[in-house]
Amino acid sequence: MNLLDAIDERIIDLKLTVTSKEEAIRALSVKLNEAGYVEDIEEFIKDIYLRESEGVTGIGNYIAIPHGKSDSVTQVGIAIGRLEDEIEWETLDGNGVKLIFLFAVSNDHDYAINHMRLLAQIAGKLGNDEIVEALLQVNTVEQLKEIFKG
Repeated sequence: MNLLDAIDERIIDLKLTVTSKEEAIRALSVKLNEAGYVEDIEEFIKDIYLRESEGVTGIGNYIAIPHGKSDSVTQVGIAIGRLEDEIEWETLDGNGVKLIFLFAVSNDHDYAINHMRLLAQIAGKLGNDEIVEALLQVNTVEQLKEIFKG
């Protein structure tokens, strides 16, 4: 699965208005549910927090990549939320978060392989400070896709 194939505007909110990590995870989980990626929101959120308890998902530079394997996931997807103001999140650099990539991953082996490929593609992009800065400023899904194409 290619990163561009996983960018679905139904699960992207570039004007996310939340004030906490919990609200952000719930808002993006609802988007995943409404678009048919997740069957059971509560089970999915529980599985995300199980993964959160194992280690920090705030990678720094105002970015978090929360994820969790869940039986409630029906297809691999990445919900994306961008905020104007940072929210508190456990991060490697001690800053808050303004950009969230919430992975929906099934416990199925094939889904897990796709998840790892997508995660590697995103990590490769997020290693570039110019790309990170562009992502923090993005206002449309088209702009987001252009950044990931480049």
